[in-house]
Amino acid sequence: MQLGIFAKTFPGTDPAAVLRAARDAGYGIVQFNMACAGLPSMPDEVDAGTIAAIRAASASAGVAIAALSGTYNMVHPRDSVRRDGLRRLETIIETARNVGAPLVTLCTGTRDPDDQWRFHPGNDEPSAWRDLLAEMEKAIVFAEAHGVKLGVEPELANVISSARRARDLLDELRSPSLAIVLDPANLFDKATAAERQRLIAEAVDLLGPDLAMAHAKDRAADGSFVAAGTGVIDFADFVARLRGAGFDGPLVTHGLMASEAPAVAARLKAIVDG
Repeated sequence: MQLGIFAKTFPGTDPAAVLRAARDAGYGIVQFNMACAGLPSMPDEVDAGTIAAIRAASASAGVAIAALSGTYNMVHPRDSVRRDGLRRLETIIETARNVGAPLVTLCTGTRDPDDQWRFHPGNDEPSAWRDLLAEMEKAIVFAEAHGVKLGVEPELANVISSARRARDLLDELRSPSLAIVLDPANLFDKATAAERQRLIAEAVDLLGPDLAMAHAKDRAADGSFVAAGTGVIDFADFVARLRGAGFDGPLVTHGLMASEAPAVAARLKAIVDG
């Protein structure tokens, strides 16, 4: 299991400086965001110079690009917004191939027109599911053309809000280019220890064979997000369950400050190596 971090955890727009900071904090891989190269997270285009700079930074730091972030609101109520997001996603997918990243990460979005992280009751309507399937099918065509996988991350406020919904998406589309990014902190807001364990175990059981990446974000008892190992999630149990399901891929932490990154790396490394 490879230990990684969101590159955007570290400030700056120079890929070389950002990846050196990740390495020095104890991480061998990153989930890269184009903001770390001075571009919007979902840019219109990525020029050859930027591609070369990212590749050189990765080689120099010895830090692999495990994934690129490619999230947009896939079920936005306006067609024009979805079309623009899909166009930008194609740019990210092509960039992932060009920098040697095997995965582009996605969240599925919400019917809320203003905030893709805010729940909307329309998320549970059949029309949202239909729109998501149509959008995913288009995204899969791009992914297949470039030899890149799409990793969908369940989020409580999104259409894919649970492990069960993620399983339904996989079963409906049946594409080898579609996989799952599993973050245990996205499976609940507030929950008892028994309920947390049940939800995490169920998620790994349902999704284990289709996991491309795991995330390590934590929850405080009040439901707020905190750095991994400082909240209520039992990461030793989570890692053990992942291994039991045959997962040996990237474990990528986020939801932390740069100053917390070395301590989180040490905690997770002890679990992964133990």
